[in-house]
Amino acid sequence: MMSSNKLRNFYSKIPNSKYIIEAKEVLENGGIIIFPTDTVYALGCLSNQKERLKDIARIKGKKLEHAPLSFLFSDIRSLSSFVSPMDSKTFRFIKSMLPGPYAFIMEAAKKLPRPFEKRKTVGVRIPNHSILKSLLPILSSPIVSTSIHDPDKILDYTTDPEILFEKWNSEIDLMLSDGYGKNIPSTVIDLTKVPYEIIRKGAGDIPKNLLINL
Repeated sequence: MMSSNKLRNFYSKIPNSKYIIEAKEVLENGGIIIFPTDTVYALGCLSNQKERLKDIARIKGKKLEHAPLSFLFSDIRSLSSFVSPMDSKTFRFIKSMLPGPYAFIMEAAKKLPRPFEKRKTVGVRIPNHSILKSLLPILSSPIVSTSIHDPDKILDYTTDPEILFEKWNSEIDLMLSDGYGKNIPSTVIDLTKVPYEIIRKGAGDIPKNLLINL
């Protein structure tokens, strides 16, 4: 049996507000959490927690400046402060796709907060998941996350929350679980290219006008 001291199970589509507040407090105090998304389980901390960001990069086997990390936002308005001003085409495109199982690579804002100030591009997401929809709007900064890969190259992503918890318990401060996760990651689209380029085909439908880039 897994220990429950760091594990919070959500059994309903309506998130338990007590657990949401607890997750907020853990994150605001420099914690790392595992949480479900509308694709696979992810590992993350707040974007203003440099030392914990280094820990996540270490887990991924990368230096922080090169780690494949995504910023999670509650809405397009909060996303906009981390990316360069969007033209109307880009705005309409992401508005039609989000929230959803998509990650977009976009040109970074000129003045990103530390430790991201040197990044020219950023990966951004607005997940369509009830837990994150409740949690993200009450945080002081976005969550920076990375998907949790399975060491088994065939499985790719671990879907069993019990296995996830047992493997990562020593690295995290809290885990939010809503049961078995999905094993298909987000679709990644590079919006800095003309035309937009699909970097990875994952969950979610792809607009017909982008299929030519596959």
